[in-house]
Amino acid sequence: MADDDYNEIDMGYEDEPPEPEIEEGAEEDVENNNEEIADAFVGTEAEEQEGKQPEEKPRKTSKYMTKYERARILGTRALQISMNAPVMVELEGETDPLEIAMKELRERKIPFTIRRFLPDKSWEDWGVDELIVEDSWKRQVGGD
Repeated sequence: MADDDYNEIDMGYEDEPPEPEIEEGAEEDVENNNEEIADAFVGTEAEEQEGKQPEEKPRKTSKYMTKYERARILGTRALQISMNAPVMVELEGETDPLEIAMKELRERKIPFTIRRFLPDKSWEDWGVDELIVEDSWKRQVGGD
């Protein structure tokens, strides 16, 4: 096709309305408003939190890992291992990513955090190394 053919096709670009003009001084008002909003947050909670370490609140949920959490952790970690993620345990001939993930879980070396959501829209974060895995499951996969 030649360039002449394109000129015959109406692309709709010529009929677009012009950009609205911004009044002088309106841009300054927006910038000043943003600065005022930012200043309102400075000096309140940010300064209070700088010197303090996060407080450890008493947890509401169980310290036991659920079977659903375990399944998700093992599946996710096995997928990572199959995609050549670094393994956190010494291997003794294991080649199956799921077996390696189970060994990492037994030795509490999986670097994951479980976020448990509560009904009041808050949550608790638990490290995999903090949770207790039930004995029946440990016997099932050959744990101690």
